[in-house]
Amino acid sequence: MTWFWLALGLAVLTAGAEFMVRGAVALAAAMRVSPLVIGLTVVAFGTSAPELVVSLRSGFSGQGEIALGNVIGSNVFNVLVILGISAIIVPLRVDRQLVRFDVPLMIVLSIVVYGMCLDGRIDRIEGGLLVAGLVAYTAWSIIKSRRENDPALVGEFAAEYSEKTASTPGRIVWDSVMVVGGLAMLVVGGDLFIGAAVSLARAWGFSELVIGLTLVAAGTSLPEVATSIVAALKGERDIAVGNVVGSNLFNLMCVAGITAVLVPGGIPAGELAIARDIPVMVIVAIACLPLFLVGNGVERWEGLFLILFYCLYASFLIAQAQANDGMLRLLTTIGWILVPAAVVAYLTRLVITWRRQSRGY
Repeated sequence: MTWFWLALGLAVLTAGAEFMVRGAVALAAAMRVSPLVIGLTVVAFGTSAPELVVSLRSGFSGQGEIALGNVIGSNVFNVLVILGISAIIVPLRVDRQLVRFDVPLMIVLSIVVYGMCLDGRIDRIEGGLLVAGLVAYTAWSIIKSRRENDPALVGEFAAEYSEKTASTPGRIVWDSVMVVGGLAMLVVGGDLFIGAAVSLARAWGFSELVIGLTLVAAGTSLPEVATSIVAALKGERDIAVGNVVGSNLFNLMCVAGITAVLVPGGIPAGELAIARDIPVMVIVAIACLPLFLVGNGVERWEGLFLILFYCLYASFLIAQAQANDGMLRLLTTIGWILVPAAVVAYLTRLVITWRRQSRGY
């Protein structure tokens, strides 16, 4: 029954986010908000709603480790699993804007959040700084997009949202009902999901941090999984990468920031998270920069390495939680083999790319 409530909570959570986004998009369009602004604000915030609701509910319920684990685990899961699966489906290409600004910003924010956690928590003032960064980033994105006036981008958003401009009283009432109903579903789904996750943690003898890093993080990231996979299948290879980076930025600024501001006492950060998991999040963020720079994309074999690294990380978490020394030694040995292999493969690709560029290929 616990698994049933977990699945039901996740389904209600996901459906609630979908209803809320659709209703909010329609209302914004009816108020003559430009499609570009809708795409960069309403939709972007709405897709982060499951992570935000779960972190808030766990924070208010006294399970602060789940709130922090959700942010850390989602960022690690996004890069290693979502990016990995998308790259296996089709080799990905990276927009230069991501490499020049968004990925470095993700790295800086990851390091900043790490620094905030060193005293044992992200307090309300630090959360406010993250929220202020979110507002500044969103405003900058809108201003930059308007200045560039990219016909393809504007056309894409217009085609997606301009059909929802009907402003009849009946339509406005229905859209409002969708927003309110979606919010209610987010709250109910968040309660069910967190309750089931905590029950599983206690039944398995796992800490709430481990459950937040794995089960909760993977569950709340399912909308991003679907979005990136669909984009990869359609051949929209840059969207698949942008979705991952954008989601990570919103997790750090929106989810962590708002949760720290609203939850009394902020978000607690335990010694294990500071010593093990937040550094992993920072390393994964830093690894994105050279990964994206070489060849301007992610190849299939690199996607496979990313998934293998996540399997290794998740297995290590479980083995450590169960105090399984034999499994820990095995995983450590695999890590000492896998990491050098990935470095050699990356350097090989770097040399091949440099030689091709020097020859003018």
